[in-house]
Amino acid sequence: MAALKIAEKSGVLGLVTPEDELVAPIEVMGLKFPNRVGLAAGLDKEGDCIDALGRLGFGCVEIGTITPRPQAGNPKPRLFRLIPHEAIINRMGFNNPGMDVGVENVRKSKKFQGVIGFNIGKNKDTPNENAADDYLACLRAAYPVAGYIAVNLSSPNTPGLRDLQGADASARLLETLKKEQQKLAEEQGKRVPLLFKVAPDLDESHIRDLSRVFLDGGLDGLIATNTTLDREAVVGHPRAGEAGGLSGRPVFQKSNEVLRAFASHLGGHIPIIGVGGIFSVEDAREKIRAGASLVQIYTSFIYRGPALVRTLAREL
Repeated sequence: MAALKIAEKSGVLGLVTPEDELVAPIEVMGLKFPNRVGLAAGLDKEGDCIDALGRLGFGCVEIGTITPRPQAGNPKPRLFRLIPHEAIINRMGFNNPGMDVGVENVRKSKKFQGVIGFNIGKNKDTPNENAADDYLACLRAAYPVAGYIAVNLSSPNTPGLRDLQGADASARLLETLKKEQQKLAEEQGKRVPLLFKVAPDLDESHIRDLSRVFLDGGLDGLIATNTTLDREAVVGHPRAGEAGGLSGRPVFQKSNEVLRAFASHLGGHIPIIGVGGIFSVEDAREKIRAGASLVQIYTSFIYRGPALVRTLAREL
């Protein structure tokens, strides 16, 4: 990340990424994305590398997850590469500098012409019964600077967080946040879309119930999916037993199944961003065929580098 920032400031990135090759605008949720390819949350946790990542060709950079107060995250080591599987296990634990710093970093971003997503979460020591207070604080702080705001309910690395994906809990939280969104829209004269990010570890009945909640509650968009707790695809790897969320190739099919199921239930009324295991143009196209309007990458960016971003942006 430090090297990226240096390369951007020195002008090197402008020499390797001609921006006109990577522009194929698409409008989703009322926002104009320069292309379909975004960076998933979890890499630029602080939002201090947006301009550099934009120069690599991303049409969207989603920062965070950012919590109301600064948070150190889980003890190290907390991130592991499973190289033969082109996968990563992480248990970072929402390490971030807090909302005030995150918002200021976004304000400092001057060159990126794409969409900035702001991924928000609750602090680890905030009990679930008070989670709405944390999400409300983040929503209010991020609203003036965000292109869209993504509510992270699905990280496996904050104890109890995934309990908020229950239909009743999601409905209550969505109702609270939508009321605040409406209030902020009236006050600030702009509407910032509100998205939820869900896990790939959901069964059909859970997906059906959540879909009804999202439709009834007026959710603006869905991100499918986060990392998985399932280790079936990496059995035998010495790191397979590490706690945390698994990302990369092993999550591709599982993520697609959840994406396809949500798309079926939502019937095109709520746009979906497809995430999980995209390593090629065909992988991305499969996400789109499954119902995604946009795609995001993370693990494949680590393994394949910036060339993949440019290829996806051009081909999609």
